[in-house]
Amino acid sequence: MTRLSVEMLAADAPEPITSAGHAQLGIAVLVGIAVIVLLITKFKLHAFLSLTLGTLVLGAVAGAPLDKAITSFTTGLGTTVAGVGVLIALGAILGKMLADSGGADQIVDTILAKAGGRSMPWAMVLIASVIGLPLFFEVGVVLLIPVVLMVAKRGNYSLMRIGIPALAGLSVMHGLVPPHPGPLVAIDAVQANLGVTLALGVLVAIPTVIVAGPLFSKVAARWVDVPAPDRMIPQRASEELDKRPAFGPTLATILLPVVLMLSKALVDIVIDDPEHTVQRVFDVVGSPLIALLASVLVGIFTLLRPAGFGKDRLTPLVERGLAPIAGILLIVGAGGGFKQTLIDSGVGQMVLDISEDWSIPALLLAWLIAVAIRLATGSATVATVSAAGLVAPLAADMSTAHTALLVLAIGAGSLFFSHVNDAGFWLVKEYFGLSVGQTVKTWSIMETIISVVAGGLVLLLSLVL
Repeated sequence: MTRLSVEMLAADAPEPITSAGHAQLGIAVLVGIAVIVLLITKFKLHAFLSLTLGTLVLGAVAGAPLDKAITSFTTGLGTTVAGVGVLIALGAILGKMLADSGGADQIVDTILAKAGGRSMPWAMVLIASVIGLPLFFEVGVVLLIPVVLMVAKRGNYSLMRIGIPALAGLSVMHGLVPPHPGPLVAIDAVQANLGVTLALGVLVAIPTVIVAGPLFSKVAARWVDVPAPDRMIPQRASEELDKRPAFGPTLATILLPVVLMLSKALVDIVIDDPEHTVQRVFDVVGSPLIALLASVLVGIFTLLRPAGFGKDRLTPLVERGLAPIAGILLIVGAGGGFKQTLIDSGVGQMVLDISEDWSIPALLLAWLIAVAIRLATGSATVATVSAAGLVAPLAADMSTAHTALLVLAIGAGSLFFSHVNDAGFWLVKEYFGLSVGQTVKTWSIMETIISVVAGGLVLLLSLVL
């Protein structure tokens, strides 16, 4: 919580919340979220505007003065964008470099050349998980769908047997593993340790993606047996390039920020002395900003130069990479404003009181809240930022590991049952040439499996950590 927010709370809400106050705040949350859902689903208003208007309605129903609600919203928006905006931008640039240089295609082709037969679904989930680390979900889908369709067509595989593992790999990375926007926002909201969250996220992601990917794809292929649609096989980026980067340097560039951030977390655990020179060095090089910036700078030499990109192409590439994330940054920022308004109006304390009165485990409560918002809005990012704001006070007395698990519980809940109000639902439907019913049987069920398995693993880890 920012200093300004603390001053507002001290000035405006020193009295304990009564049962009547709980009722009013509960109604305010429901009305605020209902407005957001209605504006997004019924009136097709952009999520940024919907979150802004929903926040103001929340403040009004909660009885907060309008000027204080506006201050809370703008403070939360600024703090959130300041915390994760640069990281999202660097991730977008790295993803664009990976796509345009042909580096993504190089990884795909190298792994597929060594796979075949029964190992192909496992190869697809491996490809999607590696590619999905630096890429936004939608970008990863656009990159991998041509590969999925070509492999299914040329190898005479079931489309679902190949497609579901790829989608599972992308979705799990998107919901659970930083530096994706959702996990980053949740980490910022609950003040979790990024390195620990990354390590535990990978630990949860591996069994989750195995169950929801290669294993579920066997069932999905029996439920929905459709051929790969010829009309949806677009041209791959590297087909227009004379050369492309090698496999080893490309993979090293993608994994560099992950290695740096995990190294920082390991050094923090082993040395545990903030004044120690080695720990201070890793605190810098393992910070998300430096780790991602280093990967982008290294990518200039390992991705762009081998592909024949000169200096004159670097600036246009960065501009094209940044353009699509404007909407994401605004949504994330508005979600941060919504979160801060929840906290400043006393909703966060209300959730804390309810969790104590009802004896609901904090991790389960976080998962359930994220599930409810995901089902209502269709957006995993909106579900993550809203749920993080609601449960942030629960992290106050948690250990470092349990705070990281709180982030993962929110991320798992935010992936639950994608349906017709989710853009990803329609993206998968159109690319794979499915009906609405077939998309529900495959994509929607896969997302639910990811959410339930990951949520269950988080609860199990909380018992041993």
